Amino acid sequence: MADLKHWLHAFRLRTLPLAVSSIIVGCALAYDEAYRSGTDFFSLRVLCLALLTAILLQILSNLANDLGDHQHGTDNAERVGPQRSVQSGAITAAQMKRAMLICGALAFTCGIALIVTALGFSVKMLVFLLLGVLAIGASVKYTFGKNPYGYAGLGDASVFLFFGIVGVCGTFNLHAHHIEPLILLPAIAFGCFSAGVLNVNNLRDIKNDKASGKITMAVRLGFDNAKGYHGILIATGLLCLIAYTAVTFRAMPQWGWLITVPALGTHLRTVLRAHDPASLDPQLKKLALTTFFTALAFSAGLILVA
Repeated sequence: MADLKHWLHAFRLRTLPLAVSSIIVGCALAYDEAYRSGTDFFSLRVLCLALLTAILLQILSNLANDLGDHQHGTDNAERVGPQRSVQSGAITAAQMKRAMLICGALAFTCGIALIVTALGFSVKMLVFLLLGVLAIGASVKYTFGKNPYGYAGLGDASVFLFFGIVGVCGTFNLHAHHIEPLILLPAIAFGCFSAGVLNVNNLRDIKNDKASGKITMAVRLGFDNAKGYHGILIATGLLCLIAYTAVTFRAMPQWGWLITVPALGTHLRTVLRAHDPASLDPQLKKLALTTFFTALAFSAGLILVA
């Protein structure tokens, strides 16, 4: 049986802050809407269950990614990032499959509890149940199994959808039971930042991915064009946050998220000037944490003016 330290390594806890960023933003938007509308629909139980569900889905995705890349031969001696658990032999493929089943069952159970708590038993509950099943499927099928969509360059779209649109708008809707069109702006912003994290990962691994037949967006575009694509993602995210804050402005704390812009600018400059894909490895963690702190600062601004 693998040691706890090997499982913690496989869980890749450093990815969890990014996974909960959209949940934090969606809840903050709901809190702000509840205050402005004079209602009390914001629920702390929904917040906690949404965070737990997002964490379990991210861990499931990490476990599936560990096993999937091993099965497809992408995890090899040429890979730049940290050695994976199945690749190293610390965890067997059979153990990883069992862990995926357990984590998937926990995510499904937690998701059901979240939906029932927020919506009760209703037709709308069935829509969110379908979204939950799709989220579990997306977590597993990124690199695991036959014809994984991550090997066809569709990972960016999935991350944008689930870490941005579904994460922010879905969380807001679970509280408010409706959607405000303006919240699409922060949803797009954090979807872009999250897709940017994946793009840095794919830029870093572009040589090995191409050689292994993993045709990511970065491989499709080529190194230089993928750097330009990265610039578009970061710029779009910033513009959407600026637009939302300007349109909904009530007090200066709402602009507090600008404190992270220098870090985003430094990160982007480093990526655009990079010539060696391997040199981008530190930027993966930097962008993930900067996105998380941007989510915290953006959310804090909304709560402070409520």
